[in-house]
Amino acid sequence: MRRVEKPWGYEIIWAEAERYVGKILHINAGQRLSRQYHNRKEETFLIQDGEMDLEIGQGADIKTIRMKKLDTYHCLPKTIHRMVAVTDVDVVEVSTNDLDDVVRLEDSYGREGTSKP
Repeated sequence: MRRVEKPWGYEIIWAEAERYVGKILHINAGQRLSRQYHNRKEETFLIQDGEMDLEIGQGADIKTIRMKKLDTYHCLPKTIHRMVAVTDVDVVEVSTNDLDDVVRLEDSYGREGTSKP
């Protein structure tokens, strides 16, 4: 298990195997992750505690889903998405093990392009 500090909070990687990864994302109230997509990575989110808005799409086509405790969302590859914390929120994320597969389209913290863990 390892903790990775992020500008929006932190993530705890609690499982890392050849085919999957389990994380807890702690996002501080008012903070947001990059608007991003993944070419290969497939993810499922479960709200453990708190509340967030999950933005799906881009431009005029953005759909916002208010997610609360025990809500889930399955995010397929190529889906443009962004998490925005309404309150402090803990998100359980289970995904394929493609940690370097992040294409950032917009970022509040000055990070650009693709990402490495």
